[in-house]
Amino acid sequence: MGVFFNPGNDGFASAVRSQIYVDKTGLLDFTNRVLGTEQRFLCVSRPRRFGKSVAVEMLTAYYSRGCSSQELFQDKKIAESNDYKKELNRHNVIRLDIQWFRSVAEGKGILKQMISYMQGGSNQGNP
Repeated sequence: MGVFFNPGNDGFASAVRSQIYVDKTGLLDFTNRVLGTEQRFLCVSRPRRFGKSVAVEMLTAYYSRGCSSQELFQDKKIAESNDYKKELNRHNVIRLDIQWFRSVAEGKGILKQMISYMQGGSNQGNP
């Protein structure tokens, strides 16, 4: 898992370079419109194997201050939006993969172990 705060855009860059990539950057346009409103709390959910990880990588690459992603998005649907550059790489992002934390925690007290990993308390199983 590694970097939790302002991760880079490597994951999304890899997805874009893949042989099959479907542009879903319209989600970013919607997200930009609800920032600062009562609807700002979003849940990105999809059925199993329907691109949740790619959606999270896209959101991370677009919003994270930890990288520069203009080149990645310049030929995507989001680039047509008036607010495209307004929000691009301007936010602090915290990305937690709960499944990863769960995979390294074992046995009894799994929740306590997961919280400890999130707080940086143990590197056991840390890639």
